[in-house]
Amino acid sequence: MQTESVVLAPFEAHHLDDAVALSRAAGWAHRREDWVVIWSLSQGRVALAGDRVVGTALMTPFGDTCSAINMIIVDESQRGRGLGRKLTTAVLELAGNRECRLTATNDGLPLYEKLGFVATHQIVRHQGIVNRINASENVEWVGPDALPAIKALDRAAFGASREALNDVLSKEGRFAVIRNDDRIVAFASTRLFGKGEVVGPVVAENFEQARDLLAFILSGKEGRFVRIDIPEQTGLSSSLKGWGLPQADGVVAMVRGAAGHPQTPAVQTFCLASQAIG
Repeated sequence: MQTESVVLAPFEAHHLDDAVALSRAAGWAHRREDWVVIWSLSQGRVALAGDRVVGTALMTPFGDTCSAINMIIVDESQRGRGLGRKLTTAVLELAGNRECRLTATNDGLPLYEKLGFVATHQIVRHQGIVNRINASENVEWVGPDALPAIKALDRAAFGASREALNDVLSKEGRFAVIRNDDRIVAFASTRLFGKGEVVGPVVAENFEQARDLLAFILSGKEGRFVRIDIPEQTGLSSSLKGWGLPQADGVVAMVRGAAGHPQTPAVQTFCLASQAIG
């Protein structure tokens, strides 16, 4: 198959089944339902060889100022021919003047650096079968009435508005929070993903809050497969390993078009960029 026969086109609903097959061939855990969630929040491009999808890329906007570049996959038969660069460039154009964030494997780093991305921190993935854990007593589940406070806290931590994402997470999963008096000061989300469940995003003021949120959520998932992605510097890896979630692999968080490197809260996980909202 020649590169010249491959064309880029808008990522439309009828491309989803091929995209799922492409991600499975690449060893990704995404179900069709996971693809639908990410695609519904995003704009994207597919690479087509005839009618067959041989590459994907999505741009998920967070308001007018920020975006996530994600789901960049190239069929094995097309690798090494510049298609990944073409797809990434195409969705960067969709982002316009927004700051762009992504997570990169070591193999992808050289490409993203050439496209102007700068590494900010390491993200480590923990996943496995959850052990028995005692629930933290200072954490509680909340319903949709807590969404405005969660969105405000997320906006302050992330640096941009992810209202649409949080609306989806509220429908697809659950939020747990920590309060100081009546004010929500930390939160975490959990939902079905891949071959089990995923926890994230998590926004907390400090290590103790992040650990308590994770312990509370995981205490209800004994015997289930769970994935959590965390910034390496949080210091939470030891706890996660003890709870049955060994470290699997890692990626590098990168940013393009930012005035400065984004601040990382105590722990912050993105299901879009894999990651978990992919």
